[in-house]
Amino acid sequence: MIDHSGISVADFEAARGFYDAAFAPLGARLLMQVPMAHTGGVRVVGYGRERPVFWLTEGAPQQPPCHVAFTAASRDEVDAFHKAACAAGGRDNGPPGLRPHYHADYYGAFVLDPDGNNIEAVCHKPG
Repeated sequence: MIDHSGISVADFEAARGFYDAAFAPLGARLLMQVPMAHTGGVRVVGYGRERPVFWLTEGAPQQPPCHVAFTAASRDEVDAFHKAACAAGGRDNGPPGLRPHYHADYYGAFVLDPDGNNIEAVCHKPG
């Protein structure tokens, strides 16, 4: 149902470094930089696997911070996401593991990005 989404970030370079690292284990990467002539003079970049689906915009971060979950192909990808995101300046907000209160195979990890947004990687496949 959702085609794409995005967030505003206070420190654009810190956010780019965080998302570059956090998305790599999920097979996603920076795919587009929108020319500033089309953005009102702010930096805007899009991440995805095949096309941009998650956008970072330079500006005041949303308050309160938001929660965004990204699909992982495996539990190993969830683990790698958590490790990479924490190494890139994210703060642990829930280590990799099963969350059976959602469903029996829900395996996720949560990290706070540089602006305090709760970023998650989740795999719904059985172990």
